[in-house]
Parts: sequence; structure tokens; C-alpha cells
Amino acid sequence: MSNALIVRGGWDGHHPVAATDLFVPFLEANGYTVRIEDSNEVYADAVAMAATDLVVQSVTMSEISEAAVRGLRTAVEAGTGLAGWHGGIVDSYRASSDYLHLIGAQFATHPSAAPGPRGGGESDNFLDHTIAFTDLGRSHPITAGIADFALRTEQYWVLHDDLIDVLATTTHPVQPFHPWHRPIVSPAVWTRAWGSGRIFVATPGHDPAVLNEASVRQIIERGMLWATR
Repeated sequence: MSNALIVRGGWDGHHPVAATDLFVPFLEANGYTVRIEDSNEVYADAVAMAATDLVVQSVTMSEISEAAVRGLRTAVEAGTGLAGWHGGIVDSYRASSDYLHLIGAQFATHPSAAPGPRGGGESDNFLDHTIAFTDLGRSHPITAGIADFALRTEQYWVLHDDLIDVLATTTHPVQPFHPWHRPIVSPAVWTRAWGSGRIFVATPGHDPAVLNEASVRQIIERGMLWATR
């Protein structure tokens, strides 16, 4: 048996409860005992974290105490896995450089669609784009056998360092209504080794509909298993 800790909260627009609830049956079917917390202060509980084999985090923006981020970093370094998707892991705790250092990348933007008639809702920022696998991604156990696939949802642009192992990318094209002058390739799925721990991140996952896309769901499910201690 493995122990999974789901930590969820922050901005409601990413549906942290509904999104994480999607994966509870999968975890339980794979032998995990699942604990759910609505506060990241659990990270400061050294005993609880030492007994945790996998943290699944879905907390967009929000804040984190020094004790909590230190506890999370210590646990991952000692072997606790950390997994998440979209803003719930890569747009968390913007004011914490220690958290950013742990994850290895930070949400910068999701470029908008072309100017014109808009409904004023979140779909104004939904773009058609492709998730394309790297050479590493085509052979990695998280993504092997999955073909490049298309999505229509937020396309994340992240700032990142070289310690991440990129399994898939997405390319932001040049558009006359955006200020950049060449295509930008941004990581879309990656892993990171941190001490004895493993970190897995997928940027697709804006809402349950995206998480239920077959390829997205398979990547996240495999990613959680791979990251587990």
C-alpha cells in the first residue's frame, strides 16, 4: 500500500475539488490510501509527510508559509513524490522562490486568441495547439506510446530552468497581435529529480473536461504512479 496526500484549494477557476476527485478512484484502485487536505499547512507536519509516498497538489496561486514550503521540500528530497497539473502546481505560491526552485518552472501566461468578438468568458483564451513529445518523451514510461495530440484550451507559456527533463512541448506561434517575433517552444510535460524524490508536472488540465481527454488523463495517471516513492 502507498499513501497519497491530495492538497487542493486556491483559485476556484481551476476546479480543485472536482479535478482531484477525478483521480481518487484511480489511486485507490492502484492500492493507495488517499488523504485529502484543503490546507497546505499539512506540509509542515513532518510525521505526516514522512509517511506520504505521493503528494498530488492542486492549489492555484494562494500562499504558503515558510514552514510549509520547507516541509514540502524536505519531504520530496527524502523521497516523497510530487505530482500535479496546470496552475495547481506550476502557478502556485507566486511569492515563494523556494517553491519555484522546487518545481523548476513557473506559469508566465496563456496567450489570448485573436482580437475580435468575444464572449467575455474563459474560452476567450482557449487556443488550438499541439502537445508534441520529445525524444525522451517517446521512450519515457509516463508518455511512451502516446502520439502527439491536439487540444483546445489554455496553452501555457512557462519560464523554466535546465534541471527539468522535458517529455513534451507546445509551440506558441508568431501572431500579428502578440509582441514576440519568433515561435516559442514551451515545456508541457516534464519530470524533475530532487534529492531522492521525483516531481511530475503536466501543464494541460484547465478544467475537468481537459483532464478527461484520453491522452491527458493517461499522462497524469502514469505520472502519479511514476512519481510515487
